[in-house]
Amino acid sequence: MLLKKKRFLTPAVALVGAALFTAPILAAPFTIEDAEDEEPDAYMAVQGGDIYTGTGEILRGATLLSKNGKIEEIGYNLYLPKDTEVVDAKGLRVYPGLVALSASTRMSLGTFAPGLEFHEFTPHNEFEGVCGDCGKSLEEIIPPALDPGETTTEHLAVEGIKSDFDDSYDPFNGYLVMALGNGITTMQQSTTALKMLRGRIDGVTMADKSMTSFSWSGFNPSGKADLREKFRAGNQYLIDLRRWQELVKKDKELKEPSRKGIDSRVLSVLQGETMAKFSSNDRDDLLGIARLAQANKFRPVISGCVEGWIVAEELGRAGAFAIVTPRTRSDRSEELSRESGSSIENAAILHAAGVQVAVVPANTSVDLGGISGRDLLHLPIEAGFAVRGGLSDKAALESITIVPARLLGVDHRVGSLEIGKDADMILCDGDIMHYQTFVQYAIVNGTQVYDKEDEIFYAHIRPRGEVAVDPGEAVPEAVEAE
Repeated sequence: MLLKKKRFLTPAVALVGAALFTAPILAAPFTIEDAEDEEPDAYMAVQGGDIYTGTGEILRGATLLSKNGKIEEIGYNLYLPKDTEVVDAKGLRVYPGLVALSASTRMSLGTFAPGLEFHEFTPHNEFEGVCGDCGKSLEEIIPPALDPGETTTEHLAVEGIKSDFDDSYDPFNGYLVMALGNGITTMQQSTTALKMLRGRIDGVTMADKSMTSFSWSGFNPSGKADLREKFRAGNQYLIDLRRWQELVKKDKELKEPSRKGIDSRVLSVLQGETMAKFSSNDRDDLLGIARLAQANKFRPVISGCVEGWIVAEELGRAGAFAIVTPRTRSDRSEELSRESGSSIENAAILHAAGVQVAVVPANTSVDLGGISGRDLLHLPIEAGFAVRGGLSDKAALESITIVPARLLGVDHRVGSLEIGKDADMILCDGDIMHYQTFVQYAIVNGTQVYDKEDEIFYAHIRPRGEVAVDPGEAVPEAVEAE
């Protein structure tokens, strides 16, 4: 029999080993005072409501628990840590906070924001500084008294106009409160996604430059040809760059391909850093955009898309996103033998073809006069008209939550109620698409930022104690988990 030889540490080695293991502990001992300096975790529980997650699931009478602004758990009979703030949602519906595209700067700057509508510019074509929507120049839209180099505006991709929202954001303005009172918790300002926070400015900015605007119009055939050439050149540069990256491993003297003449905006799209956005309504232009996207393997974002229902399958094959206003009306052209004009079924047909649809109202500002129900405060009503045209309730909710969040590059944080995402939600006393529904509470980052009863705008209309529930739509009592 072979005996295994026992090995022992010498006294010197044992002392060195002990020193190595104990040195960190001796150098920085943990004290009770250190534990007291740490801020306690902040918990909030929204309890007993019907939770519409935005992913298709509906949890009746469930509880959502957030920790330090993030969703920790969703379910039944959850353990609530000590000092958890509890919001009673019994009888209410809990939805993801709404995401507003192209929002007026009144939302972030308040009363001192320029009274400008949203316009879209494409400064890198021969119509430099001309809005892709209305055809007006930058000088026509921005009042002469304002300096375009210093003015914060809603205009996209205007070179020379840069906004630092962390410095200019007004967390106390009334328009912000009105937006929260109508369910909006995230908004797009210029090329930036912002949180609708009250009383604080830190953490307002979430993402920047998720979309890059391009022009594609039947009135500018040379511009179309130029854009095609830019995408062709950009693709060829990327092919040459990948080839060089392989060859340079063997030949260190090999020169990198030149970027001279390569459009940086096109390159950012081809590399997946930003999304290409177009503003177009005409069927032929939409087809051209879809084929450009398919040929160059990128997913286009098309604002307007009024005649999208006619070429929906082609747009679906291109993996397009469509930003639509369901109530837009455009008469059929009597000069054409083919289908043309708008359709109330536009959003539904596009969605059925695989196009991801986001909804915006006709006026993305806050209009307290004029035609009621067409401004940003009526975003859910606009989505409701898409339902009238055949869009499903689930897709309609997605059109004002997760789809615009994807367009802004913040869908990993907002747009649906899922574990790990930001605790941004609204508590409503009925279907979010119904015109009689009120937002009772709004929560952003796990903090209650709006209570209907505490604000001056809607508190007098159907106070909470008088909330009427349609028997046919009655919310069931909290369900006990088995």
